[in-house]
Amino acid sequence: MVMVERIDGGPRSAVVVGAGVVGLSTAWFLQERGVEVTVVDRASVAAGASWGNAGWIAPGLAIPLNEPSSLRHVPRSLLSRTAPLHVPPTADPQLWAFLARFAANCRRSSWTRAVEANLPLNEECVETFDVLTANGVDAVTADAPITAAFRTPRRAQGLLRELRALADAGQPVDHVELDGDRLREHVPLASPALTAGVRVDRQRHVDPGAFVEALARSVVARGATIRLLEVVDVRAGARGVTVHPRTGRAVTADVAVVATGAWLTPLARRWGVRVPVRAGRGYSFTVPVDRPVPGPIYLPDVRVACTPYRDGLRVAGTMEFRDPDAPGSHARLEAVVASARPLLDGVRWDERRDVWVGPRPVTPDGRALIGAVRLPGVYVAGGHGMWGLAHGPVTGRLLAEQITTGKQPGALRPFDPLR
Repeated sequence: MVMVERIDGGPRSAVVVGAGVVGLSTAWFLQERGVEVTVVDRASVAAGASWGNAGWIAPGLAIPLNEPSSLRHVPRSLLSRTAPLHVPPTADPQLWAFLARFAANCRRSSWTRAVEANLPLNEECVETFDVLTANGVDAVTADAPITAAFRTPRRAQGLLRELRALADAGQPVDHVELDGDRLREHVPLASPALTAGVRVDRQRHVDPGAFVEALARSVVARGATIRLLEVVDVRAGARGVTVHPRTGRAVTADVAVVATGAWLTPLARRWGVRVPVRAGRGYSFTVPVDRPVPGPIYLPDVRVACTPYRDGLRVAGTMEFRDPDAPGSHARLEAVVASARPLLDGVRWDERRDVWVGPRPVTPDGRALIGAVRLPGVYVAGGHGMWGLAHGPVTGRLLAEQITTGKQPGALRPFDPLR
């Protein structure tokens, strides 16, 4: 175990529930502060959204989902099973209550509040990845711009407006507008249907599954144990906090961190957390390509993200509000292919592999839940939406600071889970 002087009065031990990027990052930074850690997960390392996402470390595109224009997509989502945003017809009252809260937050003031909340996370997220990879996390992060491609210059104006809004909120983003010829220089896969682009500079990407697995190996090498347990309850007592599994032996520690992504709410609502987390499920797959892929490609018109991945192209898309454990929908997968096929040439769509569906944890106000709850010694971390990979490590660093010092960092105040 890494021997670091423990903060006086801080916890000596912690159990982290969730072996995704958020939970493992919190475990790593707790170890950095001298805390002995046990990690538990119901499945395995990177079993949720941490494996199959697009792998972007893209603070310049960490745009909250509750942008006011999002409401324009809702009617279509209710009528079409192939729309980029899909809300299946259901009698689930909790889903409709969540969507009503989401709609209420799709206004400029709420969106700006989420943008401003994310500013410290965006400012530190790349540097925090560097801290990890320089200190035992054996994974590679690649520097590359992300190029957004559009059918017409007019359609590019939506993203340009969002980038201007980010700048107005305090986060200027380096970007360059591209005509069709310059677009094809940056995106050799671009078909003739794409005539305009926006290159967002100073971004990164990573193989997300490989990164999280490397993070897990580092946590174990530093003295942690990872156990497979399905947690059904967390209780506080005189000996600290005890995590109770469905079967097997309970785990007791001074503190507990619950970082279970889209599965957070069933436990968190018992502890005074009133902001719900729902599963915004995404799909991804990998396809071989016949042209170079210098960097990530964003297709905003169809909400598809593409990333260089293991000598091919990882294609990720859709936002589907369904139960996190529901089986994947072949129709949703085919919708991603159908929407992207006319826009990219040199892609062998019929040879896809590594097909994946996973739940991204979404909150109705565009802000994650990070911090202490009403149950003494218990903390939660989740609800990062589509930016859990990018914001996971910096979340872990800030939360470890709060846990070991007892003081909430200013950067975490907007994410207070008891708001």
